[in-house]
Amino acid sequence: MIKEWIEEYNPKNEEEIVSALREIMQEITLAGLSRTDFFEKAAFYGGTALRIFYGLDRYSEDLDFSLLTPDDDFSIEPYFQAIIDEFKSLGLTVSIKEKKKTKESAIESAFLKAETIWQEIILEDIIKEIGVRSNKSLKIKIEVDRHPPSNFKTESKLLIRPFSFYVKCFTKPSLFAGKMHALLFRKWKNRVKGRDWYDLEWYIKKGIPLDVGHFLTRAKDTNDWQQDSMSKEQIIRLLESKINSVSFSAIKEDVKRFIPDDDVLNIWSAEYFKDLIAKIKFEQSR
Repeated sequence: MIKEWIEEYNPKNEEEIVSALREIMQEITLAGLSRTDFFEKAAFYGGTALRIFYGLDRYSEDLDFSLLTPDDDFSIEPYFQAIIDEFKSLGLTVSIKEKKKTKESAIESAFLKAETIWQEIILEDIIKEIGVRSNKSLKIKIEVDRHPPSNFKTESKLLIRPFSFYVKCFTKPSLFAGKMHALLFRKWKNRVKGRDWYDLEWYIKKGIPLDVGHFLTRAKDTNDWQQDSMSKEQIIRLLESKINSVSFSAIKEDVKRFIPDDDVLNIWSAEYFKDLIAKIKFEQSR
């Protein structure tokens, strides 16, 4: 069954096979969580949500969730068995390595991140299953924000693999707000994330409005904005400042491995993005 699913992606090399398998792992994990009360407490957001449910044309590595209401005591550990059982029902074996965190955070995670030790879900022995000639295991990261900024909107989205089930997701405007916050306020000194800029371009070209209310709440939550309101003009000025401060050659290099055709990046430049952001649509809070 897994091999047939992978063939639907029409992969052209081993890297594309592994990317397809990672996405299938993500969908199986969502299926396992759907059999529990997880989506009564949390919603799916981030790049993987945008790809699986809204058609973003690039691969994404992580599974990001936000609790619907803050709960500092929330743990994802009780849901691990449902995930393991879902993989097992499809003839796949996964392990989940639990490690103690070394830094306090509102993010409950299942992976190893910089400065914080977490947990990771690992698919063992992918060689026999799909013929990939690598001995590497395949990992996906799960993160749950236990103390999320409010004002986001959600909707139920249908997934039909490995069976039909619904997942509670952020709406596209609220997802755009999260991406805008990440692009403008990531606390990375020397790293660029080309995927942020790729997604920004995707949102604008699709005509998806920015949920200004949720973006403002996120910015205030991280102390990156102190005022109680934010105008369209202020958001544009923040973007122009960010555009002037980044290296587009580094940005393009970072995103290449996630997209099917890197020729689409040829037009990328500071001038291009300044013209592009003038086309952003805004959704004001009601």
